Amino acid sequence: MSSSLSGVILLTIFPIMVRFLTHRAKFLLQKRQTTIFSAAVVIMATVAVSRVLGLIRDRMLIGRFTTEELGIYFAAFRIPNLIFELLVMGALSTAFIPVISALLAKEKTKEAFKVASSVINIGILIFAIVAVLMFIFTQRVVSFIAPGFSPEQQDILIPFIRIMLLGQVGPLLIGNFLTGILQSFRLFIVPAIAPVIYNVGIIAAIIFLTPTLGLYAPVWGVVIGAVLFFIIQVPLVYSVGYRHKLTFDWKNKEVKTVGKLMLPRTFGVAVSQIDATVDLILATLLGAPSVTYFNLAQHLQLVPVGLFGIPIATAALPSLSISTVNNNKNEFKTLFISGIHQILFFVLPASVILVVLRIPLVRLVFGAHHFDWPATVLTGKTLAAFSISLFAQSVVQLMSRAFFALQDSKTPVAVGIIAIISNIIFSIFFITNLGLPVWGLGLSASIASIINAFLLLVLIYNKIGGFDLRVMFVPIIKMSIATAFTGVFLYVPMKLLDQLIFDTTRTINLIMLTIIVTLIGLGVYTGISFLLRLEEVALFKVFANKVVKMKSLLLDPPTEVVDNVDTQHMQN
Repeated sequence: MSSSLSGVILLTIFPIMVRFLTHRAKFLLQKRQTTIFSAAVVIMATVAVSRVLGLIRDRMLIGRFTTEELGIYFAAFRIPNLIFELLVMGALSTAFIPVISALLAKEKTKEAFKVASSVINIGILIFAIVAVLMFIFTQRVVSFIAPGFSPEQQDILIPFIRIMLLGQVGPLLIGNFLTGILQSFRLFIVPAIAPVIYNVGIIAAIIFLTPTLGLYAPVWGVVIGAVLFFIIQVPLVYSVGYRHKLTFDWKNKEVKTVGKLMLPRTFGVAVSQIDATVDLILATLLGAPSVTYFNLAQHLQLVPVGLFGIPIATAALPSLSISTVNNNKNEFKTLFISGIHQILFFVLPASVILVVLRIPLVRLVFGAHHFDWPATVLTGKTLAAFSISLFAQSVVQLMSRAFFALQDSKTPVAVGIIAIISNIIFSIFFITNLGLPVWGLGLSASIASIINAFLLLVLIYNKIGGFDLRVMFVPIIKMSIATAFTGVFLYVPMKLLDQLIFDTTRTINLIMLTIIVTLIGLGVYTGISFLLRLEEVALFKVFANKVVKMKSLLLDPPTEVVDNVDTQHMQN
C-alpha cells in the first residue's frame, strides 16, 4: 500500500470521525444503549472500523519493514502488554464495572465516583512502581523473553520496550478505567470509538514518521495512539458528572470488594501472560519472522472475536450484573443463553470463512513485496489453526463475564489456568518435540480455548441452577449444520473459480474471487438458517434497522436524549 494511498485513507477517515463526533454530538454520544444487542451493534460498528484500521496498519508495516524487523516490533509489546493486562484487565471486567454498575443501580452515584477515583489512583501508583523496576531490569527481561534473537536484535528491542512501557501503558491504564465508567452508565459509543482513534494515531505515525524514524515510527505511534485513546473519553466522562479526586480510600467497602474480586482474576491473567510469554519464547526460537507470522495470523483471527464475541459480552455485562443485584435468575438465564446464540450465529460462519479462504485472505490483507509465498502459507496455516476455536474464544468472553456479574471471579480464573497450562504443554510439545512450525502454536491455543469453553459451560450450568438444555443446544446444532454446508459452498466455488475463471496472481481477480465465494457462503448460511427456523436470522433485520436508525440519528436526531432502560429482552 503506497504512502499516497495510505494518506488518502487517513485523510478520509479523519473528516468522518470529526463529523461523527461533532454533528449533533450532545444527543448521539450521550445516548444510552438500553438493550444488549443495541449496545453490541454500536460496539460492533466501531470495532469493525478499528479492526479494519488495525489490518491497514499491519499492511502498512509489512510494506515498509521486513518480517524480521517486524518480529522485533511485535516482540516489544510483550512486557507492556503484560503489565497492562495485570493492572487493568484483572480489575476492569471482573470487579470495576460490576461494582460501579451495582452502585449506580442503587442510585449511589457519588459513592461510585469515589470508588472509581480510589481504584484509578491505586492503579497508577502500582504502575509507577512496576514501571521503574521494569525500566531498570529491561536488559535481563529481554534476554529471557527473546532467547532466539541475536544480540543486535535484543539491543533494538530494549528501547522499544521502554518507550512503550512509559508512553503507552499509563494513558491506556487510565483510559480503560474511563471506559469502565462510561460502560457502567451504558454509554458505549465513545468507549468503542477510542480504539479506532488509537489505531489512527499509529497509522499517522507510520505514514509521516517512518521516513525519518524508521522502525521507531510505529513505536512512537503506539504512544500517540494511547494518549488519544485517553483524551477522547475525558469530555464524556466529565459530562456524566465524574470529577477525579486524589483519594486513596483503601478502607472503603466497595474498594475492598474491587480488590477482593480482582485478585483471583489478576492471578489468572498472570498465568495467561506466562502462556503468552512462552509462545513468544518458542516463536523467537523459530526465528524473528515466525514472531511476525504468529502475530499477523492472531490479529486476523481476532477480527470475528472482536466484532461479535467481545461486543455482545461487553454489552451484556451491565445487564447481567443488574439481574444479579435484583436476584432475577430467570432473566439472567435468558440473557446468558440468548447471548451465546447471538455470538455463535455470527462467529461460526466467520470461522469457516477464515479456514477455507485463509490463503486468499492473507494475500489480500498482508500481501506486500516483503511478504513472500512461504510467509503467506505459514501465516495462512497459523490462521486456520487459530480459527478452529473461534467459537470457543468468543463464547468464553460471555461466560467469563457471566461469572463476574455473579461476583465470582475465582471459577473462570481456575478454569483459565487449566486451559493455559494445557496450552503451554501442547505448545512446548508441538514445537520442541514434534518440530512443528509456528502454526503449532495456533493449534495448541485452539485446543486450550475449547477446553476453557467446555469447562466454563459445565460450571456455570451448575452455578445458576441449570437451564433448559434443549433451549440452549438445539439452535447451536442447527447453526452447526448451516456452517457445515457453508464450508462446502465456500470450498467448491473457490476451487472452481481459482482454476477455471480467475487468474489469482492479479490482485483484482483475487478480490473478486474472495468476494464472490464469501457471498455464496453467507447466502447458503442465511438460507439454511432460515429453513431451520433459527430465530437469530432476525438479527440481520435488527442489525439493518439499527444501522438505519444510527444514520437517522446522525442526520436528524429526535428531541429526547436518553432512552428508557429495558434490559429484559436481548433480541431488541
